[in-house]
Amino acid sequence: MDETTQRDLQAVKEYLDASMTPDPVRAATYVAPSFICRFTGNRVFDKPSGPTSFNAARYKWVKKRIERYDVVPGKTETIVYSLGYLYGEWPDGTPFDNNRYIDRFTVRDGLILDTDVWNDSAEWILDPSVAR
Repeated sequence: MDETTQRDLQAVKEYLDASMTPDPVRAATYVAPSFICRFTGNRVFDKPSGPTSFNAARYKWVKKRIERYDVVPGKTETIVYSLGYLYGEWPDGTPFDNNRYIDRFTVRDGLILDTDVWNDSAEWILDPSVAR
């Protein structure tokens, strides 16, 4: 992995660490001024505090167990996928685990331009029998 790609991957790792703390102020240091987050349900946020606020309403607490990163270097941008599982507690205190997620990041010059977020939470809320 070349130096540019490694730097872009590190920006994603640091952003995710800050986001899961949660520390949206620190997370914001890893995003470009034009940052866009397309969150579950096609909610769009322009700051890392957007998903943090949404998660505060959806979960009592939530963390990511990151299984791997897939990195696609490009000429001017790096695409980084973070794959793994969410775990935590629903607002009523019921614990959950093994909730699949995928995050896709576009990174340029060490700053995250945009991210797309997918996970199984909505399905689990609609039909708890699918939670395993």
